[in-house]
Amino acid sequence: MAKLENDITLDEVQKIVQEKSAWKIVNSLIDKKLVSVYENLYENYKPKKENFVFLTDQYQQEDQLKTLFEILEKAPKQLHLLLTYLHLVKTEKNVLQADLLKHANASQPQLKALCEKGVFEVKKLEVDRLQTEYKGELIENVLSKIQQKAYEEIQSGFAVKKPVLLKGITGSGKTHIYFQLIKDCIQQGKQALYLLPEIALTTQIIRKLRATFGDKIGIYHSRFSNNERVEVWQKIQHQQYDVVIGARSALLLPFSNLGLIIVDEEHDTSYKQQDPAPRYHARDSAIYLAYQSEANIVLGSATPSVESYYNAKQNKYKLVELGARFGEGKLPPIHFIDAKKEQVEKRMKGIFSQTLIDEIQKTIQAKKQVILFQNRRGYSPFLQCTTCGWVPQCKYCDVSLTYHKVTDQLHCHYCGSKSPVIKICLACGGNRILAKSFGTEKIEEEIKQQFPNARVQRFDWDAMRTKNKYQEIIRQFEKQEIDILVGTQMVVKGLDFEHVNLVGVLSADSLLSYPDFRVNERVFQLLEQVSGRAGRKDGDGNVFIQAYKVNNPTLLKVQEHDFENFFLKELEGRKDFQYPPYTRIIKITLKHRDQKTVLDAAQKLGLDLAELPKTILFGPAEPPIARVRNLFIQEILLKINRDSDHVKQIKSTLKEKISMLNITKNFSTVNVQVDVDPF
Repeated sequence: MAKLENDITLDEVQKIVQEKSAWKIVNSLIDKKLVSVYENLYENYKPKKENFVFLTDQYQQEDQLKTLFEILEKAPKQLHLLLTYLHLVKTEKNVLQADLLKHANASQPQLKALCEKGVFEVKKLEVDRLQTEYKGELIENVLSKIQQKAYEEIQSGFAVKKPVLLKGITGSGKTHIYFQLIKDCIQQGKQALYLLPEIALTTQIIRKLRATFGDKIGIYHSRFSNNERVEVWQKIQHQQYDVVIGARSALLLPFSNLGLIIVDEEHDTSYKQQDPAPRYHARDSAIYLAYQSEANIVLGSATPSVESYYNAKQNKYKLVELGARFGEGKLPPIHFIDAKKEQVEKRMKGIFSQTLIDEIQKTIQAKKQVILFQNRRGYSPFLQCTTCGWVPQCKYCDVSLTYHKVTDQLHCHYCGSKSPVIKICLACGGNRILAKSFGTEKIEEEIKQQFPNARVQRFDWDAMRTKNKYQEIIRQFEKQEIDILVGTQMVVKGLDFEHVNLVGVLSADSLLSYPDFRVNERVFQLLEQVSGRAGRKDGDGNVFIQAYKVNNPTLLKVQEHDFENFFLKELEGRKDFQYPPYTRIIKITLKHRDQKTVLDAAQKLGLDLAELPKTILFGPAEPPIARVRNLFIQEILLKINRDSDHVKQIKSTLKEKISMLNITKNFSTVNVQVDVDPF
């Protein structure tokens, strides 16, 4: 906060305000001792309070209560309210006023009348915003022989203080092993942290954890309000939770006695925090946190990241493998549908091949469920004028706008702006503007047309209109109240559905078109994970992948479920072109509203970094999307030796060069971001 200290003339104010930067204006006022700066902290957290109903001391005695029943016989509604209270108080420690009125089907005046007679008193008490009470019976966690063997191997890894990589195929029962490790941790009087890549996954896992361990399960993720986060923070600090489950930010909670960290689906890209700062990878940060806390750590995945699997093969991690599905389940066969061939034979119905439609029909008739996967949300990724080829672009970003039919608007998925649908081409004036390609909205629309009697639901972030919508959809699907679930990556990340017998992947080719050295790895992981949703209970599942290039080497490895050979082939390419795990990558991003300024700044920084030892420099160059939120972007990429001393030296030099750039007159307003191990 700033406070005026001295008298100041209008001329002096105008002279200071001529400066362009608001920051410079404030600094000038401080230097001239015209204002002083002070800080003040305010407590925004307010505990939640609810009205509770209590029987007054007078009627705690049985004889007095009996007399009260006789008095209230002339007021049947009040008597019913009293009886309802006595019933509720047997199962609840304290009876909420709202619950009492609801169960008794009573009104506020009836309760007030009993309060005036001295029967009840209403007290306002603090309540927990986080409903953690579990009233069911606890379920014992029992391991199979294969799981027990894996559990013992993990313990041998803990004994030598190594991170453990648990590589278990989809449906192999990794969760059962996690639960046994958590049980051991709790018995030692320590806390366990269970990390998941998406909050949508927490619904199923939380139910299983509470059924196994009871009430002391804490949850933490980005959809909590600030007040809810404060309550979680305080409970963890005072060790009121034995287990905390959450997304990547749960790492930053104040654990005082951490004994175990589990990073489930460790390969998932959601563990990487891209924007805003701090930019960190939750998996790597978890390993360091475990080292600092002297805690054990398990990284789990059916398709580990190339880096983690490489570390396991180099004996930096203890590798434990589960090669069979739990119970009777088997990995589902994967079939390819040649979309090009189906198109030639006129067997395409909109975006669906006839083969896929037939398989969906068979599955629904058998009273089983279907998951359809497409990694693009919205109705259509872009609109295009069929006369001249013009595509509507975002005003603030160099990216095409996505059409969402639900809102009937064009959305930018980078800056969040929305605009009306364009009917007339701004380039040629034509009126033939059509939606191109397809997203989850269009799939949902067309599948409803193909199967009008089927119960269809979309599962992506656009469908999550309320805080707990994702929980509702998952529960409906588990209860078989949904026949076909259409979704993005949210449907593939570790969810366990017993009755899914068919998984369909639409437009697999689009997944392979990203300009990224990890693209093959991510496609393999994604398709292997999505195929793992089928046949989890009885092994009677099928996966159909619709693509125009069905002979792609990565797709063929997915069909064979051949992770080992895929990994070896991927490793060869990484070594040839000096990509991780053989090097570390640092990405430097420069942003500014003026294109020339950011280009000049990037070139200057590039020249300063060109002579770094044992470093390969790429750029500066524009990224594929060169403007976001009206800021022009330049990127510099550094590939550096993995030697830790060399990494420290490079980081130190990089800080120095960026600081020099920040104090250079023309470049002081250029935003420079550094991301270690990006992507």
